[in-house]
Amino acid sequence: TRAMMISVLVFLGWLLFWWTRKTAGNAVALLTLLLFSFSPTLLAHGRLVTTDIGAALGALIAIIAWLKFLKNPSWKNIIIAGLAFGVAQLFKFTLLLLIPFFVIITILYVFFFKKEEFILYLGKAILIGLIGFFFVIWPVYQFHVLHYPIDQQVRDTQADIASNPISFAKDITIQMSGNEFLRAPAQYFRGVLMAFQRSEWGNTTYFLGKISAEGWWYYFPIIYLFKVPLSLHILTLLAIILFFVASKRNGIKLTKDNFWIFAIFFWVIFYWIAAVRSSLNIGIRHLIPILPFTYILVILAIYQGFQCISKNFQKVFIVIVAFLFGWYISSSILVFPTYLSYYNEIGGGSENGYKIAVDSNYDWGQDFYRLLQFVEENRIDKIYVDYFGGEEAEYWLKDRYIKFDPKEMKEPPKGWLAISANQLMGGIAEAREGFNQETGYYNWLKNKKPFGRAGHSIFIYYFY
Repeated sequence: TRAMMISVLVFLGWLLFWWTRKTAGNAVALLTLLLFSFSPTLLAHGRLVTTDIGAALGALIAIIAWLKFLKNPSWKNIIIAGLAFGVAQLFKFTLLLLIPFFVIITILYVFFFKKEEFILYLGKAILIGLIGFFFVIWPVYQFHVLHYPIDQQVRDTQADIASNPISFAKDITIQMSGNEFLRAPAQYFRGVLMAFQRSEWGNTTYFLGKISAEGWWYYFPIIYLFKVPLSLHILTLLAIILFFVASKRNGIKLTKDNFWIFAIFFWVIFYWIAAVRSSLNIGIRHLIPILPFTYILVILAIYQGFQCISKNFQKVFIVIVAFLFGWYISSSILVFPTYLSYYNEIGGGSENGYKIAVDSNYDWGQDFYRLLQFVEENRIDKIYVDYFGGEEAEYWLKDRYIKFDPKEMKEPPKGWLAISANQLMGGIAEAREGFNQETGYYNWLKNKKPFGRAGHSIFIYYFY
């Protein structure tokens, strides 16, 4: 399964390079690929079986195909765009955001360049959506329900979306799940409604010393600030400055040939707005669908701005940019192989990033085998374990493992204690207003320095 996910990541990198090279040239494509290849976030999540890398690939495929359709609405491009749109929807439910995005950029494209063909474009855009739904989404979900008892599907659908606030969509989906012909699309819409529920309701999360089940509007901006290499932030700032320099000198001209730049910029902004509005604050991985596009925009602005600065300053500029790229690459290499827990310098680095946020930003149980190694190397006979992850600590540690409930302990136990960063920060955080679950049960560890750590994410203590 991980080999398949790595293949998706590699294909995403190739497609990003191929398209950028085709639209912006070799230099922009190579530098964009460099940012992609040494991204700690992409390296961390590109080997995990989640939908985030797939979502980035789906967004890229669908946007490339849609922009090609806008420029030339031939039947070939309509069919390709329809299939690409359908594939994107299969990768992740949140890519439903592509629908309003495509509506807006289509209207803008037609308004600027094809006013007389508005109805024609509208009809073809609807056709693209129908192709994606009937020829990609429906067949795939038909396969999913092939041996799924229909009465079981109805019960599962009712259980999963019973609390969904969109009553009419919930009721229609439940009714469709009981219809032999419509049960395949019902299974798809069930997933859509479940994703919407989770996005609206949020998830219990530790963030900046607080714990809450509701989201913070500033969660993703803060996480992006601390989880992305600092050198990229400086490159982005440089790109913004150079963009305004180039705009002042040459003006901004929106043409058919550079509309793609506006479109991907709008996608980044559109997705950011949706992320900020979401209550599901569980990691920078949810921003992965815009990272490839961000890399393109940063490099393109720097490259075009470079053409506008004086020749006397160009050599100095090249040295500065080369230094920033070297810093970016070294930031990635030095954190190997613990990419998941990467935080930049202003975020405290990988050693201290857990104080800002945990979950998929820092601790997904990835250091469990390092814990086993620590136990063996230190010849530990018994150890209390509070582990966050998919492994079964008791199975691996056998009679060395001591089960305990931290909420029942008012003082440290005698001997060895291993705690995942997720569990630790959840146990010492302050409850945000409105959060009713018990907190503070690990306060006795607040000022305690650990004996050691397994990787970055598991803290190991010893109490006499």
